[in-house]
Amino acid sequence: MDKRYDHRKNEAKVYSLWEKSGAFTPKIDKGKKPFTIIMPPPNASDPLHIGHARFVAIQDILVRYHRMRGEPTLWLPGADHAGIETQYVFEKKLAKKGKSRFDYDRETLYKMLWNYSMENKSTMETQLKQLGASCDWSRNKFTLDSDIVKIVYAVFKKLYDDGLLYRGERIVNYCPSCGTSFSQLEVNYVERDDPLYFLDYETVTIATTRPETIFADVAIAVNPKDKRYKDLIGKTAKLPIVGRSLPIIADSLVDPDFGTGALKVTPGHDATDFEIGQKHKLPTVSVVDKEGKMVNTPKKYIGLTSEKARRQVVEDLKRAKKIKEVKTIHHSVGTCYRDKGLIEPLVYKQWFIKVKPLAKTALKAVRERKVKFAAKRFEKIAKHWLRNLKDWNISRQIVWGIRIPAWRCEHCLEWTITNGPSPKKCKSCEHQKLTRDTDTFDTWFSSGQWPYATLLSGKNSKLKTQNSKLPIGVSTTLDFDYFYPTSVMETAYDILPFWVIRMIMLGLYATGEVPFRQVLIHGLVRDNKGEKISKSKGNVIDPIEMAEKYGADALRMALIWGALIENDMALSEENVRGQRNFANKIWNVARFVFSGLPGKRRKRNKDDNWIVKELKTTIRKVTRSLNGYRLNEAAEEIYDFIWHKFADVYIEKTKSRREDSQKTLELVLAQSLKLLHPFMPFVTEKIWQESKDRFDSPNLISANWPK
Repeated sequence: MDKRYDHRKNEAKVYSLWEKSGAFTPKIDKGKKPFTIIMPPPNASDPLHIGHARFVAIQDILVRYHRMRGEPTLWLPGADHAGIETQYVFEKKLAKKGKSRFDYDRETLYKMLWNYSMENKSTMETQLKQLGASCDWSRNKFTLDSDIVKIVYAVFKKLYDDGLLYRGERIVNYCPSCGTSFSQLEVNYVERDDPLYFLDYETVTIATTRPETIFADVAIAVNPKDKRYKDLIGKTAKLPIVGRSLPIIADSLVDPDFGTGALKVTPGHDATDFEIGQKHKLPTVSVVDKEGKMVNTPKKYIGLTSEKARRQVVEDLKRAKKIKEVKTIHHSVGTCYRDKGLIEPLVYKQWFIKVKPLAKTALKAVRERKVKFAAKRFEKIAKHWLRNLKDWNISRQIVWGIRIPAWRCEHCLEWTITNGPSPKKCKSCEHQKLTRDTDTFDTWFSSGQWPYATLLSGKNSKLKTQNSKLPIGVSTTLDFDYFYPTSVMETAYDILPFWVIRMIMLGLYATGEVPFRQVLIHGLVRDNKGEKISKSKGNVIDPIEMAEKYGADALRMALIWGALIENDMALSEENVRGQRNFANKIWNVARFVFSGLPGKRRKRNKDDNWIVKELKTTIRKVTRSLNGYRLNEAAEEIYDFIWHKFADVYIEKTKSRREDSQKTLELVLAQSLKLLHPFMPFVTEKIWQESKDRFDSPNLISANWPK
């Protein structure tokens, strides 16, 4: 063995050994229960970041552990086209060249985005291998694979046929900068201070932070239990500047404690107001368009951005002496999760899913523990969202993604929904001139179907039966029947409402079963000061740079060290360097053991018995910790055993009786390598290969877990 372990020289060779061995691809054995993780597909918009490296470490530890337990273990990899995120990143690159998306037709822009994504996807897959991800590349999937798209279309068609899908004009969260709508979950709410204007509507005073939208006011609403306004209900108020009369109505949605307790009802620009407007059959007026500019107002405001219009309207209200008071309010405002700009609530025709029936079924599955959360606090969050979800807007006004399979008849204006192919005529009037919807699906709609879509397509997708029992009518496959429901869904807590609960809803709807049995949520990676990692702070930790400098093993151990999975963790280069030292320690231990001739069975002395007893205790503790997803405890237990008990104590005591202790040394080393392998796979496999004739398996990755 070399005097020093060189990760640069060995890691790629070791990974190639694993791939050639076929260890990543499980054999379907109906006599055994499988262990399955469907990888949360990284976005095809950028290389891997440190958060990705943490999920790789966590999932690969579990996968390697269960594989060594003899379970048919599938870790299915993939990539997400990532819709608006990818298009947004790509558009920023175009802007640097003085171009924009509007310089290209739809087909050209889509092809450019495809090529860009394929390049990033290839980089990302190479990086997953660098980090040691032992996933089954023969089953690798992409959210835009044609067979995945067919399944997404089938679910869309079934939702429509079941009356759970509609195209409606409702209030949506719109980003004028990105040029698309977002769902309720994709809006980032930030706290800030803004002026709260108290405006004179003659018979009543109202408070608002958005005086520029007064031109879209259609009523004034008060809470029916608010005694202050009991005598005003049924009367009218007068809109400042334009002087239009507004009815004063009563509605329980009005918060009597906000402002004056009287609400200006603007259905075109506020979700609560829209709900009030629908209930009372009020008209909807829009005064801000999709570019964030004013329309349908007095001429002087038309074409101004909403911010400029606000300043102008405030000046005009002051001149008219219609501002009674101005206070400062600390409140939350919706911002775009991509460009951080303000979200504009607009009334827009979109495709919506009626989520209440789906959420009700999902909530029942969580309550009945058909889906278990390893950390109770995340179960509470999931239940909260499932109870409070509103109809899901799944339309996006972007090119990059799965185009919605809906065609509008130019004759009767009805929509025809298909499971993909273009219809030859309108389903309602049989007219033959149809125009396809230009919108694409929300990326969370397609990725929400990831667990079953991946297993119903790709490898082993040869039809098992033509008489599928799946609700969506897609024939089952060998992979689906064996690996679904999957064992664990492991992902970050920031996408729990975006993705996890939607997978549960759509999985139950499309297959009749939960998509996974267990949900394991991990916290974020922060810097060594505990601050969130971001480019703006200059504290970004590049996982590939760390892996190349100190080894993937060192990075992996550092990413699970010192914190439970569900908690945020602090990471520094010093942490990674410390784990590199541990890799060198186990290498030196192995060099010492291999320096002796293969041992013969000898009677053990008290030191031998002690280390064997400590080894068995360590095996029990590590196994228990891994079964309970306490990976940090398992890692720390192994570290303590190898470095202190095995190296510092036992090995020192064997130097005077080397021949008698050799067999015990080999036993303890072999079991230590097995225990450490899920955490530090490269160095342990390389050591194993150095003297594999002494061990019970040609490759450590396929060895049996110690008992």
